[in-house]
Amino acid sequence: MDKKIYIAGHRGMVGSAIERVLRAKGYTNIIGRSSKELDLRNQQQVDAFFEEERPDIVIDAAARVGGILANNTYPYQFLMENLQIQNNLIDASLQTGVDKFIFLGSSCIYPKFAPQPLKESSLLTDTLEPTNEAYAIAKIAGVKAVEAVRKQYGKDYVSLMPTNLYGIHDNFDLTSSHVLPAMIRKFHEAKLAGDVPVNLWGSGTPLREFLFVDDLAEAAIFALENVLPDDLYNVGTGQDLTIKDLASCIQEIVGHKGEIRWDSSKPDGTPRKLMDVSKMHALGWQHQVELRDGIQRTYNWFLDNQDNFKEVKL
Repeated sequence: MDKKIYIAGHRGMVGSAIERVLRAKGYTNIIGRSSKELDLRNQQQVDAFFEEERPDIVIDAAARVGGILANNTYPYQFLMENLQIQNNLIDASLQTGVDKFIFLGSSCIYPKFAPQPLKESSLLTDTLEPTNEAYAIAKIAGVKAVEAVRKQYGKDYVSLMPTNLYGIHDNFDLTSSHVLPAMIRKFHEAKLAGDVPVNLWGSGTPLREFLFVDDLAEAAIFALENVLPDDLYNVGTGQDLTIKDLASCIQEIVGHKGEIRWDSSKPDGTPRKLMDVSKMHALGWQHQVELRDGIQRTYNWFLDNQDNFKEVKL
């Protein structure tokens, strides 16, 4: 409980959830740095930080993230900045003798038309979804770096690939957010405007899986407290639903009574992204928060933080 744990990206949705759950479990020696204090894209700054702090455990929850629009508009930033962040963290951890490194990625590392549900073995078997290819390639490089460290140096480094995440401290900025928080904000604002129609991207037919961020935090701590036999694990619920069903659920929770209009001229993205989570289940971890409860908790947080919720400026 007194091992020094560095959470990279501790102020983001994922990093803050990991810190919150760690502290609730009694961990006390947790460190973090804001992006103003430490630019993770800068190798010299990262190396100096690791030399000074010498963490025992590193959890990499830092990344440049966004939805379809942001990924498609800024592919260079999504590729380069994520490569810089993870390369600096992994190499500094290796050079300073970090005992355990937990790398957090995304289900978008898997091919667009990989067999469903997505197994870890599908990695690099086919082409990626074009709209988030840059981000996916960066994350695949991180997975392979972790695998190489394990193979060459015998270190307890592991990659966790979560499905679509949502929850407390989510990003509700409509130009860069993911589908679930964007829907919460759209339905809420439409309700306040007199239940006006809500316009949503795509056909509504793609299937998606969603994981409450505290469940990912629990998975990260499970990886922290155990020596996992492999280098790559999917983290999800193993359950999915159509985007139309998601919209109906959010609409009901928010209390919007108006029409939903689907704009099929906008991209749908990957037709299905369901994770095979049998490897994590076999080790003893599984999710606890069901989707409806998680959306309600997220909406409650949104209502309490509308004046200061996270806005990502591109």
